[in-house]
Amino acid sequence: MNRSDSKGQLQTKGISSLGRKTCGLSFAIVMAFGMAGAANAAQFMTHHVRDAVSQATAKQVGSLPASKLMAIDVVLPVRDQASLDQFVANVTNPMSLQYRQYVTPQEFTARFGPTQQDYDTVVRYLKQYGFTVTGGSRDSMDVHVVGPVSSVEAAFNVKMHTYQHPTENRTFYAPDREPTTGLAISLWHVSGLDNFSIPHPQFVKKSDYAAAHGISPEAVVSHATTGSGPSASFLGSDMRAAYYGNGSLNGSGQTLGLFEYEGINTSDISLYYTNAKETNPNNLTVVSTDGTATNCSGSCTDGEQALDVTQAQGMAPGLAHVIMYVGSTDTAIISAMTTTTDSNGVLPQTIGCSWGWTPEDATTLDPYFEKMAAQGQSFFVASGDSGEWTKTGNAESWPADDAHIIGVGGTDLTTASAGGAWKSETAWSDSSGGISPNDIAIPTWQQISGVITTTNKGSKTYRNGPDVAANANFTFYTCAMGSCQANEYGGTSFAAPMWAAFIALANQQAASLGKSYVGFFNPTIYANNAPGGSTYTSTFHDITSGKNLKYSTEKGYDLVTGWGSPQAALINNLVP
Repeated sequence: MNRSDSKGQLQTKGISSLGRKTCGLSFAIVMAFGMAGAANAAQFMTHHVRDAVSQATAKQVGSLPASKLMAIDVVLPVRDQASLDQFVANVTNPMSLQYRQYVTPQEFTARFGPTQQDYDTVVRYLKQYGFTVTGGSRDSMDVHVVGPVSSVEAAFNVKMHTYQHPTENRTFYAPDREPTTGLAISLWHVSGLDNFSIPHPQFVKKSDYAAAHGISPEAVVSHATTGSGPSASFLGSDMRAAYYGNGSLNGSGQTLGLFEYEGINTSDISLYYTNAKETNPNNLTVVSTDGTATNCSGSCTDGEQALDVTQAQGMAPGLAHVIMYVGSTDTAIISAMTTTTDSNGVLPQTIGCSWGWTPEDATTLDPYFEKMAAQGQSFFVASGDSGEWTKTGNAESWPADDAHIIGVGGTDLTTASAGGAWKSETAWSDSSGGISPNDIAIPTWQQISGVITTTNKGSKTYRNGPDVAANANFTFYTCAMGSCQANEYGGTSFAAPMWAAFIALANQQAASLGKSYVGFFNPTIYANNAPGGSTYTSTFHDITSGKNLKYSTEKGYDLVTGWGSPQAALINNLVP
């Protein structure tokens, strides 16, 4: 997945001009990489051609110039997929002797990552075709490279064309066929070959919501009458008070990660805290994973990025580090999150992602999601803001419907007072969820008896979502691009970083007790919350009123709010 502007232009921020090199496949290259020529080319293990291209619903309008530079990310597959699947199943299963016996990135590489020989072979192959290596590592299982379109076409046996988008008023670029290589080994994926789907943040403005539903903004129901911010809007600290209370845990010593496609102007964070009359933690570090700009200017807006930071900091004000990972391709961002540490050499153990997009292949990030689970990292993804999940469009489900992440839905929260306790909660009417339109198989933990029922209308074949939820109504105070607004923006974008920070509190408790991080907790909470479980009502707020465009909330698990929002006791339940 490649992040591009709305006009479909290639984005190559931070990349210097490179000389064009000859890319013909010489006899010497064939000998160096095995006899897998064009007639016997090595395949990728994922697919890359968009349906609009393969089914000819997008009209070809041209070709990319041969000298145009492209930044791509070539991903190698894991070794011994079956063993990795079993390890992840064990390390996340509370009934297993391997429960939470996580591995380090280096241990993961030694057991499941590419061999040094295979990694070096791929690097040499790409260099032979005129690419310049700009990043990646064996531990991250990828190679970031920059090169002209002519190199892309020669190295991967494709033609890079431009097409009229079938549903959007723009053109996009994409390969005309599935890529292959002259290597004797298969590869996993190459990201950045198309910009058919432009990632979008999972928040929505009240006026846009009203227009979509044919009502006036004044008619949008909002309970933001008890927040501590301007115009009684909710601050991140209000969410902490509602969901955690006044306990001593504050995220001290913990590192939280944020997955972003655009940079941030840190002045917007300062503005938020000045107006909120709170202290800025000043713990934010912004990392470019592939040369993408870390600031926000031009067509960039930093509303999503800023709200992610302030919601996380509000829930866990003592976080040691908040690391924002910014990139232009999904694999470049997430691979860095599994290997790039803070100044103390610590990985982000809990991560929020509030972006959605339609991937070329819904399995693309699975190796990294499994790696995160193996390393004890919790990855929370906003479920979206347009009702029932769809494969593409405003309600596109991915990556929230992946089986190795924790999907976060939206609620409408009422508190007892400003900075006060939880009072009541209903479903947010725009919270997305449903049954995976990407046909992702139902995971074992959703197959537990009593979870999926005829009442909640879930699937017993495919992944259901979301898993959990938190406040997402138009009740927040936000600052972006030099100005602030109260009660104008909502979305599951707010809920995902809240949950990531809540688990940072649990990880702080785990560290104090000498225990392992919480990690990927879906197998744990589904087992605990299923009918017959004794801790559900004391650890979650079960949301039983409200609905989205298709599904209604139900007692227990539902496809609007999952299991519901957290109570403070959940921390002791996850880290006894």
